[in-house]
Amino acid sequence: MLKKIFLTMLLLVTFIFGGCVTQGKVEDETHVEAAQDSEGNLKISMLNIGQGDSLLIQTGKQTILVDTARFKNHGLLVRELEKLSVTKIDKLILTHSHADHIGGARMLINPTQEQLTKYPYLEKISVAKVYDNGVVYTSPSYKSLMETVNEKKIERKSLKAGDTLDFGGGVKFKVLFPTKDFVEYVNSKPLDKNDKEHNINNGSLVAKLTYKNFSMMFTGDCEKESEAKILESYDTKDLKCDVLKAGHHGLMTSSTKKFVSAINPSCVLISASNAEKDDVAMGAPRLKVLENYLAAGVEKKNIFCTRFNGTITITSDGKNFSVAPEEKEDWVDKWMEHKRKTQQK
Repeated sequence: MLKKIFLTMLLLVTFIFGGCVTQGKVEDETHVEAAQDSEGNLKISMLNIGQGDSLLIQTGKQTILVDTARFKNHGLLVRELEKLSVTKIDKLILTHSHADHIGGARMLINPTQEQLTKYPYLEKISVAKVYDNGVVYTSPSYKSLMETVNEKKIERKSLKAGDTLDFGGGVKFKVLFPTKDFVEYVNSKPLDKNDKEHNINNGSLVAKLTYKNFSMMFTGDCEKESEAKILESYDTKDLKCDVLKAGHHGLMTSSTKKFVSAINPSCVLISASNAEKDDVAMGAPRLKVLENYLAAGVEKKNIFCTRFNGTITITSDGKNFSVAPEEKEDWVDKWMEHKRKTQQK
């Protein structure tokens, strides 16, 4: 009884001082902690793995890993998975075949003795199924990964637009891109580096995750050419999401004004390295991209980036969602000013 009275008072205080929390609004960390103690909640973590992508989805029924960082950051990936006590990965989804997205996959599936010695926690990790975008890549790393999947007899499926994965607990993952025609075209001819429309990034798996009234758009490294195709193929109401995972680490190849406007997110997550040697080449997130998020109505406090915020965790009960960054840094204004001074748009 006392517990119910306390919770009622807490909700009343929250309503009076914080306003009514509605779908698409980002709650504070107090709500995060309460949500994590409840059953049936969805938890999505953008892992702090340096340059690259790796997102962990936990539904209470399944654990799903989307991308696996790059080869040189194996230690960061294992560290993050151990922190979150990940053992069985029910579904490993690889958005595309670039090294900073598939770099840790082979290690998770079949670690070498050297890797096991260096990262003992790998002994506890297993992978049940692997999903990819169906685009055949000729790099040695991609070939060796596919060989390992076959050798370990792990079920593998290529996803295409229209496919939907069931993550359990009412969480669905609907693939929007690439289309069957796109994949067949790319696989029918040698890779042409001058064909931006069909480059490796533009073949990235793009999918909308839904859990009751909550939604999040996963984009891999999808660039503006494929963003345009998605806009042509779907109604705006089908693209609207509460959270956008920034395409291609917040670089100018992606997150066009039209695409971000159609997604109309209230929160954006960006995975970008803070390593100095990456700053010169990448410098993500870029000024123009941040301006596009702001123009779409995303508040500065609701733009999160791993290089400043560390691992970023979203929790949702299917109605509301909350965001908990490891580091609470108000970085957007400072970073945009830095970009203006260095004229790196």
